Order: sequence, then C-alpha cells, then structure tokens
Amino acid sequence: MTLIKSISGIRGTIGGKVNDNLTPLDTVKFAAAYGTWLISQNKNPESLTVVIGRDARISGKMISGLVTETLIGLGINVVDLGLSTTPTVEVAVVLEQAQGGIIITASHNPKQWNALKLLNNKGEFLNAVEGDKILKLAKNESFEFAQVDNLGRFRKKQDYIIKHIKEVLKLKLVDVEAIKNVNFKVVVDAVNSTGGIAIPELLKRLGVECVSLYCEPNGQFPHNPEPLPAHLTEISSLVVKEKAHLGIVVDPDVDRLAIVNEDGTMFGEEYTLVACADYVLTHTPGNTVSNLSSSRALRDVTQKHSGNYEASAVGEVNVVTKMKENNAVIGGEGNGGIIYPEAHYGRDSLVGVALFLSHLAHKKITCSALRNSYPAYFMSKNKIQLAPQIDVDALLLAMADKYKSEEINTIDGVKIDFETEWVHLRKSNTEPIIRIYTESASQNSADNLALKIMGEIKKIAGL
Repeated sequence: MTLIKSISGIRGTIGGKVNDNLTPLDTVKFAAAYGTWLISQNKNPESLTVVIGRDARISGKMISGLVTETLIGLGINVVDLGLSTTPTVEVAVVLEQAQGGIIITASHNPKQWNALKLLNNKGEFLNAVEGDKILKLAKNESFEFAQVDNLGRFRKKQDYIIKHIKEVLKLKLVDVEAIKNVNFKVVVDAVNSTGGIAIPELLKRLGVECVSLYCEPNGQFPHNPEPLPAHLTEISSLVVKEKAHLGIVVDPDVDRLAIVNEDGTMFGEEYTLVACADYVLTHTPGNTVSNLSSSRALRDVTQKHSGNYEASAVGEVNVVTKMKENNAVIGGEGNGGIIYPEAHYGRDSLVGVALFLSHLAHKKITCSALRNSYPAYFMSKNKIQLAPQIDVDALLLAMADKYKSEEINTIDGVKIDFETEWVHLRKSNTEPIIRIYTESASQNSADNLALKIMGEIKKIAGL
C-alpha cells in the first residue's frame, strides 16, 4: 500500500497504517495543512471559502466528509458540490469567488486509490512553492483550529455539472447548431464515475444520441480506469455494433478524453489534443503548448497554422504556466487533456468533447478520416529499474552529453530531438527508475529507438 505526498496534493491507497496509506488521520492532517496555508495567504481569513467535489469512487464520501469537517474546524466555509468532475470544481471555484478548492479523486488510478488535489483561487493547481509550504505544514502539524463561535459554514450546491455544461455551450467555438445538424450517435464509457453524469447530459444538450456504457456513478470500475487501448475493447465493439459515429471515453474525474473511431479503432489519446487544436487554430490563429512527452503532431499542426509551439515540463501546472507565457490559444497533455483558456486553465473533457464534435461537424468526414488527416507518429513507453545507489542525475547528464550535437531540452529530465524522432528520459521522484518515452514514424522504429537508448543507459550504469 502507498502514500505519495507531492506539491499537487496527497495520493494513496485506502486502509492500512498511518503515514503509509491514505488513512483518515492522513486525510485530516493534509486537509488541515491546506486550510492553514490558505488562512496565511488571505487578509480576511474569517470569510474564506473552499469548494469541494469528488468523483464516484467508493471511498469518496468518507474522504470528502473528513476534508469538509477539518476545514470547518479551521473556520473555513465549505461549498460541497457532491459528485462532480475535476474541471467542474475548477469552474466552480471561480464562479463561487472562492479562495480555493479540493478535488477528491485519484484520477485514472484503480478503486483502492484516492487523493486530494488542491486548487488556488483561480481554480488552478498549486505551483511548486505553494505545494512545498503545505507539505512542510503537514509534516510539522502546525495547526490552530477555530473557536466554537468561529467555525466555518457548510453549503451544498449539487447543480454545478449543469452550470459547467452551460458554460461550455456558451463558448464561441462550440457550434451547437452544426453538431445538431449531423445527428451524431455516440457511445460513452465513463467507467461508472461522474463522467456518466456529465458527458451524456452534455451530449443531450448538443442534440447527440447517446448510448451509455458504464455510466452509472457507483465507483465500481468495470475495467482499468485509465483510458488506454487495452482497456477499451468493449466500447470498441459497441461502437461498431451500434453503427455509431464515434465513442467517447473519460477517466473517473473527467479530465482525460479518448476517442474511438467509427470502425472501432482508436483515434489515439495523443491526437485528441491535436484535433481540438486544429479546430481552434483554424478559427483563432495563435500558439500552443504541450508537455515534453506529448506527440510532435501538435507542433506540426501548429506550424501548419503559422503558430508557435512550445513544450513544458510534465505536469498540468507546468503546461498552464507555459501557456500563459506563450499566450497559447489551446494546450494540454498528450494523455487526452485539453486546456482551452477561453473556458479555464484546466484539463476539461467536457470542453474537449464540444470542440471535437464541432470540428467533426464542420469537416463533414468520418472520425477515422479525421485521424488519418494528421501526421502519423507512434510512441513507445518503457522504464529501467536501477539500483538505489546509482546516481540517476549523473546518468541523465551523461546521455545529454552523448547527444549534445542534437537538439537537447533539460527542463524536465533530458529530451533529445532527432530529425524524425525523439526520446524523453525522466527520473521518478519516488523510486530509482528512468522512464523512457520515444516517438517515431512507425511503431517498430519507436520501439527500436527505445531499445537503443535503454542499452546505452545500461552500459553507462554498468548494468
């Protein structure tokens, strides 16, 4: 069992021993640290409000209750959205003019996991400096709770998914009429979490016929909840059986979007962002950002529209920071995370669905034809387990030096850009592992590049 403390929050498995897992005591301690930090950041701490929402996983209600009562005990007001999505909570923080937010979700992790994801007053994830302060507060347990007359207030607001949908439909590039005119038929796999509430309702308002697969928000994940091809065989078959135009897959907290083509093949998570960016750039020329491990296809599409592409370090907060620096009109991560600043600075599958369907409606082609219109790249993802005593940083520096004649980026590990392919090497923060991501023009060449790089790392490490 595991407990992982990071700048973006706390994540762990339910049950077990304190400090080793996400137990009630660990939950309370971390919620208290966040609340204490929030109080220190505000001139009028007596009027602080935090928005809370959760995905449908089994432990969500318990964790939500612990977080809520801890914040109230600190004198902080709580607005509880109940079953919600990550982007819905982000939107609600702004609409409620709250000072912060906590999303109770372990995203794509299996049902035994849960987490607290922490937001600032803009509904955006905390940066490294802010997160580090909270980690120190949690470690030192430097908390002071409110007196009885100063406890926070509690309010429930369980209509925010509808409010979120209305915000999405108001976006200028969401062409509701064009979508309605196509009479789309779509199969939705929401892995029995809150996407089963949000996505079918969004599709209904877009005039799309929805065939629901695993849309009951009971937290009983019917398959591995990460939206990867190996986990999506049922929806692939159902799309073909139903003669649907496409399939839509979201993870438990609805910030990752994967598309299934009408023939049951995968559109590819990396290409969700590419397609949405193509549509946005067609109508609002500008710049884009994704992280270093995302497909080169976004760069190609951006350059096709005469825009500037930049890569950030891995992590949503890093992508958002780079998007603001680059004045990006759209960005995100290659795992199906769409960040569209016209909506808000957070990965949002509802926004992604609306933009994607608008794009497909305008193009008047099949989903597979749209996918085939983009440059074809293939990825290979691997890792090397190292002995604890090995200096991983030195290994990465040695690889950067070995390929110093190529284009090198070291803002997050080492990325080596060759003319027709690339490799990205990242060390794990929790274990002696180097992750190796490669991309090339074929799966075979991506795999071979990975094997070559892994062999070179092992030789340097003396393995």
